[in-house]
Amino acid sequence: MVLDIRSAIDGSKPETFAQGHIPGAVHSDYDKAGWRVTRNNVPFMVPTTAELEKLIGDLGIDENSHVVLVPAGVNVLDFGSAARTYWTLKYVGVAKVSILDGGLAAWKAAGFKLDTGTHAPSPAIFTATIDKSILAEAADVEKIETSGGATLIDARPVSFFTGKEKAPASLAYGHIPGALNIDSAEFYDPATNRLKPKAELAAIAAQVPAGAAVSYCNTGHWAATDWFVMHELLGRTNTRLYAGSMVEWTTNASRPIESARTKWDDLKKKLGLGS
Repeated sequence: MVLDIRSAIDGSKPETFAQGHIPGAVHSDYDKAGWRVTRNNVPFMVPTTAELEKLIGDLGIDENSHVVLVPAGVNVLDFGSAARTYWTLKYVGVAKVSILDGGLAAWKAAGFKLDTGTHAPSPAIFTATIDKSILAEAADVEKIETSGGATLIDARPVSFFTGKEKAPASLAYGHIPGALNIDSAEFYDPATNRLKPKAELAAIAAQVPAGAAVSYCNTGHWAATDWFVMHELLGRTNTRLYAGSMVEWTTNASRPIESARTKWDDLKKKLGLGS
């Protein structure tokens, strides 16, 4: 099953898939199809098991499918779409999942054929087998923040980590105390629109002490790239994704935040000169 997940995140429009895609591919808009949902007024959360069974089954995917995810192949944010979808499929028990290296851009550059138009998938019955070993929930992260037991990896750009800017849906600036900042962009080569070679990935990830780790960002999108590199490519299988990330974390004002933001930063924002 070739699953094209292009969306507005990579600049695609509703008609983009029909204008050219890998032959036989099925399209599922990562941003709009339901791969992330609003729950308890918190956006971008992991859907319920029933929601995921319907979403995935309607695409013609069952437990025995080998799903090859096709992002646009244009930047690290776009790769995050593939990484988060990959994580979601693994979470519900799809054993065989791949990401097309370089995305559709690499397919085109290699001179392979494209098809146009669309065709509806043949729905399948998909029964999820949830793998909670790759998901960290807020209560898990609270325990880690208080008592340790795992390294928290903040996958956002340093400006978010330090509190100089924040995602619109996040209710506070800064990061979870004790977190290590490894921007997902460090793992990505913008010149090739691929992840860096494995040796370089390993060198970057060596900052993370041995043992358990949990990656997070604003909404679990950037953090999915850190998780994918650590868990899938480097074999650090005690790495989990905190999918709720800062947007969920900051919904509870009693949860601690560490920030280098100053009153001057707030004043600049008020004057329209900063974030």
